[in-house]
Amino acid sequence: MKRLGVIFILFLAFGGLADSAYLAQHETASNPLICNIQNLSGCNIVAQSPYSQIFGIPIAEYGILFYVIIFVIAALELVLFDRLLRRVLQFFAIGGTIASLYFTFLQIYVIQAFCIYCLSSAVITLFIFILASFIEPFRKKMSSPPSESPHLSMPPAA
Repeated sequence: MKRLGVIFILFLAFGGLADSAYLAQHETASNPLICNIQNLSGCNIVAQSPYSQIFGIPIAEYGILFYVIIFVIAALELVLFDRLLRRVLQFFAIGGTIASLYFTFLQIYVIQAFCIYCLSSAVITLFIFILASFIEPFRKKMSSPPSESPHLSMPPAA
């Protein structure tokens, strides 16, 4: 079951990588994004906002780095099946989920526009986090307490 979860993480990381690469390609070429799905037509507003870059680097490029790291760790975990790799995967998934929540918050309350690609990335990251939690639970189940071991008792003093 753990291997199946890691395989799903690989597919999700690939999808997130494609999503981030599409955004980064449009950012570097300065082309408008194709985005017209009901109320989620604010992709270009979000992409051109001052919040779309950190230290002058587009967030989409950070997304590419994030998904490549997730993909590589998951691929290594499939080969090595190592608990440390699963914990590192969880660490990155937690970080990505926190970042996605922050960027979604910015879209809702600050920019007041929605980007379908950004929201897709947030959902992908959330699913990666959920799967990473299942493949290596954060807390082990408590085993039943040991039964009392028989002990010798001293006879009462005379």
